[in-house]
Amino acid sequence: MTGRFVKTLTISVFIITILGIGFLILFPNAWDPPSNTVIPQSRIIVPQELMHELIEASLTEHHIWAEQMIPKIPLEDGEILITLLNHDFNGNLHEDQIIAYRNLLEGENTIYLTLIEYDPVIREYRRIWNASTAATRPGTVSLYTQDLIGDRGICILLFGMNGLGENTLTIFRGIDPEETGPPFNKIAEIRIDGSIIIREVERSQAYQLGLVRGQSHSVIAYGRDWGSSNIMDQVEISYNYSEEERRYTQTQITSIPGARIEQDRVQNLLGNINNFEEFINGLWYYISPQGTIDNRQFIYFDPSNKEIIFYDAETQQIYNWENSNASRLGLQIRCQNTSVSNMRRTINIELESLDSIRIRIEEDIRIRIGVAAPWDGSYRKAVPQVQVSQISPSINAHISAVYDGTMGRLRLFPDGSFELTTGGTIRQGNYAFFFLDDQELLELRSIENQVNREIYLVESIETEPENSSPRRIIGLSRIRLGARGIQRLHEGTIILNLTAEY
Repeated sequence: MTGRFVKTLTISVFIITILGIGFLILFPNAWDPPSNTVIPQSRIIVPQELMHELIEASLTEHHIWAEQMIPKIPLEDGEILITLLNHDFNGNLHEDQIIAYRNLLEGENTIYLTLIEYDPVIREYRRIWNASTAATRPGTVSLYTQDLIGDRGICILLFGMNGLGENTLTIFRGIDPEETGPPFNKIAEIRIDGSIIIREVERSQAYQLGLVRGQSHSVIAYGRDWGSSNIMDQVEISYNYSEEERRYTQTQITSIPGARIEQDRVQNLLGNINNFEEFINGLWYYISPQGTIDNRQFIYFDPSNKEIIFYDAETQQIYNWENSNASRLGLQIRCQNTSVSNMRRTINIELESLDSIRIRIEEDIRIRIGVAAPWDGSYRKAVPQVQVSQISPSINAHISAVYDGTMGRLRLFPDGSFELTTGGTIRQGNYAFFFLDDQELLELRSIENQVNREIYLVESIETEPENSSPRRIIGLSRIRLGARGIQRLHEGTIILNLTAEY
């Protein structure tokens, strides 16, 4: 009896299992939850040493920041949120908001600021102040607070651009608690066809401890010198805070001579976003005010992948290239840090000559991590895109040759493409020979992954008498091109023998 019972039970379980599997195959949606059901999702965290901690902190910070970007009260009809700041502006221990918005019902596209404060009497948030700014283009807006005057008071700064392509800066200062009237007064409104920066002064330790007042920061604007016939000539206009007028006033104008460049080349670059992005594409190294090269500081612009990389000493910062706006002498770029989403930069790039640019960076000071490098200054292109063969006659940027070696068979085509065959695997992409610090380099970039680049130091082992011909034997040493210049990876030299020309 016992054996028959076990046998019957086994058959029954088998039949029920088969029927259950068949039911799931025929009616898979019967077990799906309703579309409005929220299912808790577990996170799978892959440990990657410090990178794991950075990514995790960044994601948490991003979620917190996204939650904070919600207005305390709804905006009115036609008003569209651009950005906002959360801060206790009146010291009542309740978080207030400054909101930048535009009104679609207006034709001027003016960007406004409004203050939303908590009212402890009615225990609700209410809107108590509105003011216009000089900006009209939402994608260029940067909003933050800073103690500009040095009295530990709050100043609200809104950078942006207007419809004429001018850079603008509007500054509001909070009133003293004893004063009556609007909570903020406008103390500066600057428009210029160049760039605007805050020139910060170093403040004493006594100021940091709250014992004394600090010196006011200056506002510096760069624009065209309309008294000069050279379009590249500029003026530097300084604005300083006046205690008597209680606003920023113009104090000094300084002429900055620019390079004289062929006007047709200038017109081809300026005002055309695509042309200027193509011009700045690549690696740029910093030139000190004394004219010396700083191999510790680079900026790499990659318009195709919408990426900007800052190299400084031992650090590397990667920013997503959000948008570009044409300015009088170049571009204004808005970018966001890929690791810390709250860190944003506005990069003003101006043409200085046909192989150099001038960069001024404004940080969106929602969050500060460490001490920022002094990125402002002149930069020269590390990889010349024109007349490469004139720098050194040993080899051209593109050649026609087939090399065999330990890495496989490398075919180099005159159109700048390559084909590498290794163990039956074919890899294709683009290549270029170029020079940095009088050393010849070869870059290979795969089609499958344009971000994956291999850079080699080219060492001439045997050279043909004719400079235009490929060399018979070359050695390639893998290197990293970074903040400290050329760094060997010590992977051994790859010997390549020329086997064919075409």
